[in-house]
Amino acid sequence: MTDESDPLLSGYRRFRDNTWPEKRARFEELAAQGQTPQTLVVACSDSRADPASIFDTAPGELFVVRNVANIVPPYGPDGKLHGVSAALEFGVRVLKVKRIVVMGHALCGGVWAMINGAPEGCEDFVRPWVAQAEPVVKTAIEGVEEDRRQTVGEHAVVRLSIDNLRTFPWIAEREASGDLELVGLHFGIANGVLWRMQANGVFDALEPEA
Repeated sequence: MTDESDPLLSGYRRFRDNTWPEKRARFEELAAQGQTPQTLVVACSDSRADPASIFDTAPGELFVVRNVANIVPPYGPDGKLHGVSAALEFGVRVLKVKRIVVMGHALCGGVWAMINGAPEGCEDFVRPWVAQAEPVVKTAIEGVEEDRRQTVGEHAVVRLSIDNLRTFPWIAEREASGDLELVGLHFGIANGVLWRMQANGVFDALEPEA
């Protein structure tokens, strides 16, 4: 990262020249007082579905964990390595967030792999990772027209992740007491529309305010 034309370094310079002066006080406050985000977002790693951009948030407002296909595995404290669960535990039990959002998105490669098989060369980690949601997706798309299977599968993964969140006792307890809200969303990359999962599992579009 020494080339003057490197897009990351160019972006950093824009940040230092423009964003940093405007938001310096906010960063200094976060450094001195720590973070107190109210929302934890589980999102996909896809570069086209960035939660901070979609929700137009400032530094310190979102606690974000991203992985392939925004999957939340079920509660399983077995002493092994669990990146998503570790983020959930810290966000809920330490930061005490008030809301957990699971945000899926259109054209998700992870869901595509659940339907069509993982891409060649992704046998070590991607294939077993997406396999945990594959049965739910395969069931959801049974009898569905081919051009709707991808979206139906993406919605199914969001529902699964919300269900799996409730297997964590300290999440279920806080939701039952009203101290924590669980929200399922789906973002349309091509049209910018956000869809919200209702209590019955159906997704409705959130229309922009007039």
